[in-house]
Amino acid sequence: MSTVHAKLAIAGAAALLLVPVVLGLAATSLLGSLFGRAPAGTIDCTTPIADIPPYYCVLYLSAAPDCPGLDWTVLAAIGKIETDHGRLDAPGVHQGENHAGAAGPMQFLAPTFTAVTTTHPLPPGGATPPSRYNPHDAIHAAAYLLCDEGAREGDLHKAIYAYNHADWYVTKVLDQAHAYAQAATASTGTGNCDNIQAPNPIAHTAINYACGMRGLPYVWGGNGPDHGHTGFDCSGLTQAAYAAAGLTLPRTAQTQHDTGPQVPAGQPLLPGDLVFYGTPGNIHHVGLYIGNGLMIDAPDFGQTVKIEPYRHNGDDYAGATRPADTDHL
Repeated sequence: MSTVHAKLAIAGAAALLLVPVVLGLAATSLLGSLFGRAPAGTIDCTTPIADIPPYYCVLYLSAAPDCPGLDWTVLAAIGKIETDHGRLDAPGVHQGENHAGAAGPMQFLAPTFTAVTTTHPLPPGGATPPSRYNPHDAIHAAAYLLCDEGAREGDLHKAIYAYNHADWYVTKVLDQAHAYAQAATASTGTGNCDNIQAPNPIAHTAINYACGMRGLPYVWGGNGPDHGHTGFDCSGLTQAAYAAAGLTLPRTAQTQHDTGPQVPAGQPLLPGDLVFYGTPGNIHHVGLYIGNGLMIDAPDFGQTVKIEPYRHNGDDYAGATRPADTDHL
């Protein structure tokens, strides 16, 4: 099989590849397989992950399972380095070939692309016949190529080196993949107090404070040990958590809800968001979202500050706010 000689084309300005944006699609990522961490759970491509366009994010996530054990971030890293996820305005990205004969967003040589797509029929959704200029076809073909060249056996170095015979290239791809894995984890959160990931230092500090209060009792009107109380009520905990990060919130769940800024309905939550229950005019509970579908809260009498799912069947979830939204601070 021919080798893809990946070359970084140089261009003065990048042009955005015009592709349809797929909204509302999430996929599971095995981030831990590459970087030694627990899986981050569901990656939602509608929440920007670093500089990856949503449509490309969906394709990387969809193509990675073509090769068991291949993480989507490796495909994303190659897409970034080769053509900036199709944005690069240079010969061989959208038409023609570069000086090495490579073409398309993943920079395939024509013989290599033909060999891969002949050996591995591509899933529906691309061009007919398959085209190395089509992002769907190119990314799935890249996954199959990496698999054939060593990723199936867990030898990522060998697989990436086969994509481009240069040690610097392997290092650059792995470094970029690691950066994307960190960005994805930060955007979705771990739900784990021992491995807090948050989009900014304010949210991180608030979560860290709340994590440290686990086990304290629910106390009606409680503002916590800093105010001489043995425990917290729900809004006392969230107020104290953000106070630790230097951000002043009002005292009650209702006023915290009203202060906002509101997270638009349907938009994925970020670690540090406040989640509310009741109705917009009658909020009775608030928790601090920490990612992976979990929150920290002071639930009710007889219970303690703890981590628990933020949604359950029959709940009266009323929405969320994002106090740590730096655009509003």
